[in-house]
Amino acid sequence: MAALGVFFALTKEEVRELESRNEGNRLDYVKDVIEELFFETRREDLCETDKAWDAIHRCLTDGQLDGASADPLAIVVLGGRSMYSGDDYLMTLKGSAEVRAAAPLLCRVTKSSLRAAYDHLDTSDYDGQVGDDDFDCTWTNFVELQGFWKRAAEKGLSVLFTADQ
Repeated sequence: MAALGVFFALTKEEVRELESRNEGNRLDYVKDVIEELFFETRREDLCETDKAWDAIHRCLTDGQLDGASADPLAIVVLGGRSMYSGDDYLMTLKGSAEVRAAAPLLCRVTKSSLRAAYDHLDTSDYDGQVGDDDFDCTWTNFVELQGFWKRAAEKGLSVLFTADQ
């Protein structure tokens, strides 16, 4: 799935506002309010992963994009509660308690352990160009994501993952 991924660390009020909307209005709220606010004034509470979110998710889970992984790190990208799912966009929300639980686990992932998982990716349904350059991009984005999750956990924030296709 070649889509651009962005993570947003949301306050309780922002989560309530997002949850109060129906699925179609959630997309408008994220695009018109959340994205504008965060990209203009709250960049420390967002993390852009470009297309690397796909490999990151696969490396932290069972290697698949669909299906339920039992791995506790499955929450990081595609896990959590689906807030919108369409051909054009997807959103998953992780509550602040889930963020606090997952952040320390995420921070324990090393470059060598991520590389080992990356080297075992099933390339039959992966859109990336598997190799050193793709892994370097994956690792660079992963390090940014680790810091983002740590900050969100420390602030008691929830995390919204979005991918615009």
